[in-house]
Amino acid sequence: MKKFSKTKKIIAASIFGLILIPSTANFSKVEAAYSSKSDTGTEIFDYIENRRREERANALTDEQKKLQADIKEATERLPGPIEEGKPIPAAFEGDDLVYNAVTGEFIATGKVDIIQLEGYRFQSEEASGNVKTQEVRVKDKAHVLQLIDKAPRVTLDGYNTVYNYGTKTGTMGEANGKAGQYYISGKRFEFYPDYVVVYDATQTKCNAHNPDYHVSAEKMEIWPEQLMKMYKVKLWIRDKMIGKRDYIERRLDRDEENYFPRVGYNSDDGAYIEDTFEWELFPNIKAILNAHINTKKGFRSNAEIQYINRNTSVRGMYGYYRDDNSKWIQKEPGLHIFYGKHMEKFPLTYSASYEIGHWRSETAKSLHQEISFDIYPDTINLPHNFHLMTHAGYKITKDKVDNSSDDKREVRGMNYDIVLGKEFDERFAAYAGYHFTKNTTQNSLFDFGLEDYAKRFESGISYRLTDKDRFVAGVRFDVETRKLKDVDFYWYRDLHCSTAVLRWRHKRKKLEVHWQFTPW
Repeated sequence: MKKFSKTKKIIAASIFGLILIPSTANFSKVEAAYSSKSDTGTEIFDYIENRRREERANALTDEQKKLQADIKEATERLPGPIEEGKPIPAAFEGDDLVYNAVTGEFIATGKVDIIQLEGYRFQSEEASGNVKTQEVRVKDKAHVLQLIDKAPRVTLDGYNTVYNYGTKTGTMGEANGKAGQYYISGKRFEFYPDYVVVYDATQTKCNAHNPDYHVSAEKMEIWPEQLMKMYKVKLWIRDKMIGKRDYIERRLDRDEENYFPRVGYNSDDGAYIEDTFEWELFPNIKAILNAHINTKKGFRSNAEIQYINRNTSVRGMYGYYRDDNSKWIQKEPGLHIFYGKHMEKFPLTYSASYEIGHWRSETAKSLHQEISFDIYPDTINLPHNFHLMTHAGYKITKDKVDNSSDDKREVRGMNYDIVLGKEFDERFAAYAGYHFTKNTTQNSLFDFGLEDYAKRFESGISYRLTDKDRFVAGVRFDVETRKLKDVDFYWYRDLHCSTAVLRWRHKRKKLEVHWQFTPW
């Protein structure tokens, strides 16, 4: 055995390639995302605020910057270039380092720092292992950092670690840290080549020492398809359990609506609470119950059977549905088919959808059909902090009123939107937009999910008064009548890991308040 004292040694073997947890971003500090549910075009402010939040969250931490610098330094000290197909070299540093070149055994003690040049750091007070069998062992606490291209950023602190970086298998005892955008913890981690299992797991996006909310699960699986599966799940707000699920599945590569009940108030429905329950029936097939209770209309909910596979979804629907204007429709039943895809070579998303079903409102009942085709170019970021959002589509709506052979309605035509936003500084932004919609409440049998008039001009401003408070004003004009139709005011209050949104619809004299957690 050869001993190196207080020195660094480059060993031509991959010493640590830990924890391939699929995700797309690391959030060093999570803040609540914003959602306005606007009728005056203020969604572009949501885009601006969420982009700023993502930029702050994706910025490299000091620890990650140091790892990049140390890898660069270690790479420059190599005697030659790394050969393709050969193990990635690793750098060892410790107060005392013993390495046997014949057997491959090593023992490192005293501020042990192991850097694999692919993008991993492993730190402990004592570590042992074998380069030839490609194994690392740590009985006490270990700190792990992963920072490689096209892979999640991972930071973990755990105990009793045994990992084989050749087979990419291993175990870690009780641990906590960050995997992608999630703060996670578990009593036991098991690592496999293509997935990770965590037992007695918790996860949250709230970075408080005592999270405002979190999810616990008897078992959590994290798969390379950007998928997180959780079994025997409990939902917590602070230390109070508020619900249970047998199974929850979520994508890791995009924000999704949170698991928790949603509460709010609006002038049409009164105070309300709503929640979503899911049951997996078969692969890619779920049963969904969307439960909604409000003080003015009572229990209004819906149930669905969903098939979702890649870019396609098929939904069988029955029950009550609400749009952003608190207009309700009863589908008894309905079928909705959707296909949408973001093109890799062109910066746009296209989609097609078809819906058919019996619709009932307070004033009409009909066999209703909708066919739509839409193109959504990606937001164009122009010089001087201008942002351009556009959309174009074609929609056909058909209605055949029940018990009437003559009353048939069909509306078809183009619809398009163009919105230009401007960021003047970190606090102040403004926008203006023009919208055209052929299908409106004036020519359709139902007023659900439709605009009141075809040609609309919208404008508004956003001002951040403090780090936690943002105020927005938006207006809407009917271009044909040249009348001001809507004036909306918003107050966004950041509550650390959630956001309260207050909306006053001045022309309609209506108040809306809703509270939302950081998106999942």
